[in-house]
Amino acid sequence: MNSKTSHNIKNRKDPKDVFLTPIPLAISQINMIDYKDNDIWLDPFKNTGNYYNNYPNNNKDWCEILDDKDFFNYDSVVDIICSNPPYSIINPILEKCISLKPRVISLLLGVNNLTTKRIEDMNKAGYGLYKLRMLKVNDWYGMSFIVHFELGKENCMEIDRTIYYSVK
Repeated sequence: MNSKTSHNIKNRKDPKDVFLTPIPLAISQINMIDYKDNDIWLDPFKNTGNYYNNYPNNNKDWCEILDDKDFFNYDSVVDIICSNPPYSIINPILEKCISLKPRVISLLLGVNNLTTKRIEDMNKAGYGLYKLRMLKVNDWYGMSFIVHFELGKENCMEIDRTIYYSVK
């Protein structure tokens, strides 16, 4: 993708961030999760069900704004949230995930959506960045991460907030 394409994506008025996750990738993300047989799974952005249809049990629920089932109105108990959220509203999504207090929050994010501040906010809420996988999906802009936050776990990486200056 050239810089003109990048600029057009960055400055578009309609974010158009409905990107269907390839089924093998959804399954790979689901398989990263250490789950219990009775865990309740939530796909907050179901769309065609590439995650929801591949959860390992029938203790599952979903939301989909296109079907008038808005994640931001969801208030049931869940153990695991696993999905590919719209990146354009990632901060409110993370806040809503935290408010539901699941044991695991596993999201597919664009590489630029995983920021130090967001990791620190998850840490303050008791979630450690327990697993992290970088990957590339053809036709998606840039690299992506599967971020797996788990309640009470330590981060799998260190964050250094020191500002270093280059030698001149």
